[in-house]
Amino acid sequence: MAITEAETSVFDALESQVRSYCRGWPRVFEYARGSYLYDEDGHVYLDFFAGAGALNYGHNNPVLKRALLDYLERDGVTHGLDMSTTAKRAFLETFRDVVLRPRGLDHKVMFPGPTGTNAVEAALKLARKVKGRESIVSFTNAFHGMSLGSLAVTGNAFKRAGAGVPLVHGTPMPFDRYLDGKVEDFLWFERLLEDSGSGLNRPAAVIVETVQGEGGINVARAEWLRALADLCKRQDMLLIVDDIQMGCGRTGAFFSFEEAGITPDIITVSKSISGYGMPMALTLFRPELDVWEPGEHNGTFRGNNPAFVTA
Repeated sequence: MAITEAETSVFDALESQVRSYCRGWPRVFEYARGSYLYDEDGHVYLDFFAGAGALNYGHNNPVLKRALLDYLERDGVTHGLDMSTTAKRAFLETFRDVVLRPRGLDHKVMFPGPTGTNAVEAALKLARKVKGRESIVSFTNAFHGMSLGSLAVTGNAFKRAGAGVPLVHGTPMPFDRYLDGKVEDFLWFERLLEDSGSGLNRPAAVIVETVQGEGGINVARAEWLRALADLCKRQDMLLIVDDIQMGCGRTGAFFSFEEAGITPDIITVSKSISGYGMPMALTLFRPELDVWEPGEHNGTFRGNNPAFVTA
């Protein structure tokens, strides 16, 4: 069924050409429940997109919705910057008890801003601050976000070109099986690190997705991840695992790196962490890396209290 001109006129007239997903499903949606979307004409669509991975529990999950409505109806704090609130306390206590402690993790929790790229930017800044170095190593076909720091460690040429400025201080290395197993894992990377004539500035950190999403659902082997963690330890580089798209249980365990048995220095989490599809992101890091000065990294919407409630 073709969408009418009247239905799209305001979108075409006022909304930027940058919109993309809506071009693939030209309908005007009115409400959503569970795994289904409903357009304004009453047609029902099974939603395989699931908010690009932000809706692990479906649209308007009734348990989460009830908690959210109760919080709003009693005038719970909605906007709180980084103020201490009962909603934040409840989230932190639960996250500690349900996620961190059972996995033997003592990572500090930072709320860097509302989106995944905020979490990545904070991770990169912190790694550089801790190590006093500028370079970050990423991997071929990686995707880490659309802000400038995140783009610098993203592989996609189209997205990188949108920056409009040089993207610096990032160096790509081959992801697992990028060379079809013809070259020993990390042979090139380690040779560059050890050769003073290679031109590679010693990196502050390595950032990796255990399963590349935007890059084509490329799954890193557990042994490859363990070898990467060992390389980072031997070469004094921090290991950042970007778990924004594949974390929160999308690979089975809560964190996607658990199967490999590694413990990243820094972890970025977003997408489904709020449970309800609301903006929320975390940057987690080992306690000894918590060298931030108060306010050194901030943001107006880093304390999304309704998201704490549903999370």
